[in-house]
Amino acid sequence: MRALLLENIHPSAVEVLEGRGYDVELRPGSLAEDELVAALAGVELLGIRSNTTVTARVLEEAPDLLAVGCFCIGTNQVDLAAAAQRGVGVFNAPYSNTRSVVELVIGEIIALARRLPEKTQRMHEGVWDKSARGSHEVRGRTLGIVGYGNIGTQLSTVAEALGMRVLFYDTADRPAHGNARRTRSLADLLAAADVVSLHVDGRPGNAGFFGADEFAAMKARSLFINASRGMVVDDKSLRDHLESGHIAGAAVDVFPTEPKAQGDPFDSVLRGLDNVILTPHIGGSTQEAQEEIGWFVAEKLARFALEGSTALSVNLPAVLPPALTAGHRLGLLHHSVPGVLAELNAALAAAGDNVVDQTLATRDQLGYVVTSTSAPISAEVVDHLVSADSCVWARTW
Repeated sequence: MRALLLENIHPSAVEVLEGRGYDVELRPGSLAEDELVAALAGVELLGIRSNTTVTARVLEEAPDLLAVGCFCIGTNQVDLAAAAQRGVGVFNAPYSNTRSVVELVIGEIIALARRLPEKTQRMHEGVWDKSARGSHEVRGRTLGIVGYGNIGTQLSTVAEALGMRVLFYDTADRPAHGNARRTRSLADLLAAADVVSLHVDGRPGNAGFFGADEFAAMKARSLFINASRGMVVDDKSLRDHLESGHIAGAAVDVFPTEPKAQGDPFDSVLRGLDNVILTPHIGGSTQEAQEEIGWFVAEKLARFALEGSTALSVNLPAVLPPALTAGHRLGLLHHSVPGVLAELNAALAAAGDNVVDQTLATRDQLGYVVTSTSAPISAEVVDHLVSADSCVWARTW
């Protein structure tokens, strides 16, 4: 059993997968489409971060691939629909680096409010500029959080602990944490916030979400932070508003186009501004977060491949069977049409296979049923299921 891990995934993932019997290959950088196709021959499990794109073609030309692990929060770098169609499970780490991102954002808020980027640069240039001009405490300031998911809510809690007032806007119905208040519209948040921090996901509809109109609607001399996705912000418009003085400072960790490998050249329209903090997509890049992500995603990959669990899969129906410590198990991924479960159970009964427990879930056009039996499941049952038009795959453990 082979696994391929790209983009410097933490050794904790290697430890988990090798402990479950996998031969793990590590590569430090991302791979282009043709390189990835060539590298996936004989590979069952693929681990990536944000710079490797898994296209429909890659999935089509990787018949041995069972699952893709995104060792990060986002999954927009994977064609999820194509993966689901082929029965390839996709897993991510939606919670593991939340605290690391929040701490970076808090640090950036304080650094921008105190004008630290400019101060440290002048000190390196040999200039002693001891002035309070434009420098503020964050206590009592209003933080506007756009996107109130896992990161947004924890940022809300930590910011309140620093004495900030918190407003948030989200298209989903999210409960407020602490004393945070929801705004009815993005415009209301932008008009009131001293700091605007983006925490939206990378779905296609969010491309270009924040541009010239939104920057113009922000309070004069407010601060802007993007630690979500590069493609959601028009960086040229951000530079225009920074140069005009309307935006007092910005911190950006994500970019529309990012280098593929460590040490590659980086360019952005935001370079060269002394009131801008630029970081190389390191929101979740702490040792603590990467170790947790490595363990978490690798466990999900191993349990899917070796036990049939789809818990927290982002593209397949979610079934969480108990750990497979005794007995036998059959997993059937199928198109969600009437009669599949009845046909499965009839086939098991005809073969004399005794069902111990059974769990079924559906998602979009797919259904997934996991059946545990006391004795090994006969090959005739599996062959019968695979021959049905409704079957995507059937596996036994």
